Amino acid sequence: MTTFSFLDDYSEGAHPDILRALSESNSIQQAACGEDSYSAEATTRIKARLGDTFDGAIHYVASGTLANIVSISSCLRPHEAVIAVSSGHIVVREAGAIEATGHKLIVVPAVDGKLTPANIEAALASNAHFPHMAKPRLIYLSNATEIGTVYSLDVLREISALAKQRGLILFLDGARLGAALASSKSDATLADIASLVDIFWIGGTKIGALLGEAIVVCNPALTEDFAFHVKQRGGMLAKGRLLGIQFQALFGDKNLFVENAKHANAMAAKLASGIVSSGYALEAETATNQVFAILPDSVISALKQYFAFYVWRELDNDHSVIRLVTSWATQEHQVDAFFGAVPPALKARTHSRYTQNDSSSIERIAPLSNLDDRFSLCTPCFNVSQSLIG
Repeated sequence: MTTFSFLDDYSEGAHPDILRALSESNSIQQAACGEDSYSAEATTRIKARLGDTFDGAIHYVASGTLANIVSISSCLRPHEAVIAVSSGHIVVREAGAIEATGHKLIVVPAVDGKLTPANIEAALASNAHFPHMAKPRLIYLSNATEIGTVYSLDVLREISALAKQRGLILFLDGARLGAALASSKSDATLADIASLVDIFWIGGTKIGALLGEAIVVCNPALTEDFAFHVKQRGGMLAKGRLLGIQFQALFGDKNLFVENAKHANAMAAKLASGIVSSGYALEAETATNQVFAILPDSVISALKQYFAFYVWRELDNDHSVIRLVTSWATQEHQVDAFFGAVPPALKARTHSRYTQNDSSSIERIAPLSNLDDRFSLCTPCFNVSQSLIG
């Protein structure tokens, strides 16, 4: 019986303020296809965060995969390719969507989930046998990365400078950009992002919107006919107002884009702290709202009776990495319930990272004997969850 879910940051519907805004505007007639006043106001509010020098355009689409498809395919000619890390979302989580548009992905190793200038240079060097190889043209970043790490402003500047020097387009997937910018590990702002990349998108779906992403085209050379690409890829909603209303709320007086991200990050930090204090390691530093914990398979099996989460990958015969994701809606008692149910390791770890190269350092973990007993320590949380699921 599952009580709480840490599967993702979009299992709930939408933030109450966003639902309220949608409801209150429901009977008001507006122009179609994104030409409504709500979308115009949302664009004004977002542009106010992008800096005085911003001279681009903003378009709204319904999903992250669609944002990636439209953004990337609009920038490239048929023979041009994308440089991305092996763990990148477009590489492993979008069913070959970019390849389906006819563009090759040049995959390079990641360092803490991130693309490095050195790996970009290596990709350029190994894919230069023109015209017999696809031509590298676009750099794909995501911030936060697939494992929840974030880019520093210095590294973003370095990659941006390299892209300009080598004549490459720099694109940033912002599915969890709010979480990245709200991270204590980040020193970048939306204005910094807009000044350094050619095109990026701001994720709404994973930060409290019912659905929706805002594509920000920063390079004026890429803005021409962009709406045609949105339409051709099926991204132009007749009721585009629904996206505008939500981003108007996210960037409104309550600053939900920032506050929702801060809350999700804080819940993840608390979750990670509880897991580490129980003597377990994290595969990656918890910088945003994703926690990657290394647990014995016996513990994972027992926890699955009460919590929903993904087993990210197997490490060895006895241990796996699980992914726990928090959101704007995660409550402290849910977090307390999770690490209250995790048994302490026999021996506290002396390190907070584990890779496949140091498996000998894994201490043997005490088996989870009685999860129900552990749940008795947080009975109020358990009772609340039962009432929610009937």
